[in-house]
Amino acid sequence: MALHLGDTAPNFQADTTDGPIDFHEWKKGSWAVFFSHPADYTPVCTTELGATAKLNDDFVARGVKTIAISVDPIEDHKGWAPDIGDVGGTDLNFPIIADPDKKVSELYDMIHPGEGDTSSVRSVFIIDPDNKVRLTLTYPKSVGRNFNEILRVIDALQLTDLAPVATPADWQPGDRVIVSVGMSTDDAKERFGEVEEVKPYLRWTAQPSA
Repeated sequence: MALHLGDTAPNFQADTTDGPIDFHEWKKGSWAVFFSHPADYTPVCTTELGATAKLNDDFVARGVKTIAISVDPIEDHKGWAPDIGDVGGTDLNFPIIADPDKKVSELYDMIHPGEGDTSSVRSVFIIDPDNKVRLTLTYPKSVGRNFNEILRVIDALQLTDLAPVATPADWQPGDRVIVSVGMSTDDAKERFGEVEEVKPYLRWTAQPSA
């Protein structure tokens, strides 16, 4: 069954390159980026995991743990890890789940039917500290993901959790934001100060501080 926004991310136990984990216990109190890749020793996947490793400090600064999964066995993950460091310039610094029986991949609906194999597609789940699914992305196997975009989405989610605002198209941290439609303009001015009303339903204000 497909997961929807707001669903509780299913828990599981699995072997990883960092040892056995219970997923909910491993991420307890943290956000998580849980993402699948089709196979080890493949070019796009090597660049993706290398990009994630390089951004590790940025994820940590946001209270986010990253974890990857494929249907390959743990021996392949460990053998592939040096290639990730060589290509990406940063040693692997997050766990990769081994899922040869496909139990976790099927639990998260990561297997693309009709593609001629049983490898996982490029799925991304952003999961909050309460284990709720906050964002899902699914890319075809031929297209690599933009992990800076994943960081941007996390910034937006964390900001909109803290204040009654929304982020507009192409928003970047520090850009102005949109006042929530559930807040009156007078209340917005009292809370945020300067508010620009373009339409009754579209009011801009500066990004609030945390």
